[in-house]
Amino acid sequence: MSTEEIRAIELLGRVSYGRVATSMRAMPFVAPARHIVTDGRVLLRMHRGLGYHRACNGSVVAYGADNFNSGARKIWSVQFTGTAEIVEPTEEELAAFGPEPRAVDDEPFEPVYMRIEPQFVTVHELDYSSGHPAEPSGRPVELHSSDHSAEHPLDHPLDHSLERHLHHVA
Repeated sequence: MSTEEIRAIELLGRVSYGRVATSMRAMPFVAPARHIVTDGRVLLRMHRGLGYHRACNGSVVAYGADNFNSGARKIWSVQFTGTAEIVEPTEEELAAFGPEPRAVDDEPFEPVYMRIEPQFVTVHELDYSSGHPAEPSGRPVELHSSDHSAEHPLDHPLDHSLERHLHHVA
């Protein structure tokens, strides 16, 4: 396992949720998922009722997680890209997931589990420790606005910097 893969797994263990991305009927989509890492692979728990697992099963997917909303001065993002397959988790894996949500979009939660065999792993880190505030400005930030007036919401240097970095990370 490479140093980057080890770092990605360590970072992924710091958060519980991320997003899985693939295509369904030739259209891209992104869906939330709960994850754990076991044996160097990412195991996801999703809601069966949404049907996203059918598009993921046997397909190449990307799974990403980050600490963007943590307020930390060091922002990170990891992505695992590989083939996903529906699996039955072991008792230990089920215990590692913890409690299930009661409902998703007002439907009773019905879990489905997918394992990603990573082919590519990436880690991106943004370091704002050199004097930039870690806290957001307290006002909403519009990343794509048609308003180019002097009162544009991206008027704080950190907002411009974060927008630029998030564009490159995405």
